[in-house]
Amino acid sequence: MSALTLFEKLWASHLVHELDESTALIAIDRVFLHERTGSVALKSLAESGRSVIDPGRVFCTMDHIVDTQRGRGDDTQLPGGKHFITETRAAARAAGITLFDVPDPRQGIVHVISPELGIVLPGTTVVCPDSHTCTQGAVGAFAWGIGSTDAEHALATGTLRVRKPKTMRVRLEGTLAPSATSKDLAIALIAKYGSVGGNGYAVEFAGPVVQQLDMEARLTLCNMVTEFSAVTGFIAPDETTFAYLRGRPYSPRDQDWELAIQHWRQLRSDEGAIFDRELSIDVTSLTPMVTWGTSPQHAVPISACVPSVSESGASPEAYQRALTYMALEPGMPLRELEIGAAFIGSCTNSRLTDLRRAAAVLRGRRVASGVRAICVPGSMSVKRAAESEGIDQIFSEAGFEWRESGCSMCFFAGGERFGEKQRVISSTNRNFESRQGPQTRTHIASPETVAASAVLGRITSITDLPKLKIGQ
Repeated sequence: MSALTLFEKLWASHLVHELDESTALIAIDRVFLHERTGSVALKSLAESGRSVIDPGRVFCTMDHIVDTQRGRGDDTQLPGGKHFITETRAAARAAGITLFDVPDPRQGIVHVISPELGIVLPGTTVVCPDSHTCTQGAVGAFAWGIGSTDAEHALATGTLRVRKPKTMRVRLEGTLAPSATSKDLAIALIAKYGSVGGNGYAVEFAGPVVQQLDMEARLTLCNMVTEFSAVTGFIAPDETTFAYLRGRPYSPRDQDWELAIQHWRQLRSDEGAIFDRELSIDVTSLTPMVTWGTSPQHAVPISACVPSVSESGASPEAYQRALTYMALEPGMPLRELEIGAAFIGSCTNSRLTDLRRAAAVLRGRRVASGVRAICVPGSMSVKRAAESEGIDQIFSEAGFEWRESGCSMCFFAGGERFGEKQRVISSTNRNFESRQGPQTRTHIASPETVAASAVLGRITSITDLPKLKIGQ
């Protein structure tokens, strides 16, 4: 028997029927919905006279449009947003699926609460009408984003027609510096190989650096493969994965747990397995990264300057458009760019370890005058855990707004926004034009970088912060 990649094992174990040489019908283990698209799929299914084939495998949360201000209810800052929430609630209840509603203590961003609750497990297939579903591949699952029509098909049949992607392995070698994070790893990968470098691939992250990452860092790394244009990203499950999942509400228990572990240990690429493409990156010299333009591939180390067109990897047209939009010139030091706002949150960087690291930067310091700073935990569980450690007090005393969980200002959809042409440093995953408000200029970076930049009022890394005096 030939050696197989992990992806080939995941594909084969869910193969229902080969439709042609490149497409197959694949069994779907979990479907996750949210209020921006959930009601569309559920209502359309009901109107067609069909029902959810297995309600126990379908979950829904309120995360995209829900307000994150304290005392929130169904009203949102998005015009018509309340309708999305009430319609999704009614459709979810009618379908008999599990709903993490606005007041539910388990509510949060789908890609945060799915691993947090043990809904996604190694070896499962998971789909959601959201492009960052690939986040969940960090536990060794085949997880990918779909549209509402595909969601309706998966709800009704428990299957989907899928074009088989090519396989890519990205090995991260060397030693990660204390100031560098998995967010920096993801940004550096995209900057080096381009925002379409993973197009058509299922990307497996491997190597000693990946093995040393904790689960939440792995989730961040897999989150951004959609910015790499990959179909999905994933990491073979190991002892770190098992320790993270043990005891989660939806994880197997007792004898079932031991049986699951035996199976999960087989979920790895075989020695000698052949990938369609392999990349090997030594990350030893990696330093904190930040984007300068309007694509995640427009990124450089914080210590660098805005690149020239030849250095940028962008076409002359895209390069000039990005410079004009971001109000930059070639050769400008990024460290001299003043910011008007800072945001920590999103499915990329809103977990407890993210907040702990940012809090360590903020402790004893204050946000610079004129900077609006916001922190939005990824789930209500994360929020409670952070509050139990006093992290909320550190953020609040530093001058950050401390919010309820949700996607919040990761994207602007007509609701809450940052200012027009305001320069923002953000722990989110996209720096597209108007992503965080009309004409807002977004620079994406790690939570630590966002926190440090908020303190100094300009783009900076934690290595630039002045040392605190003893007793502060």
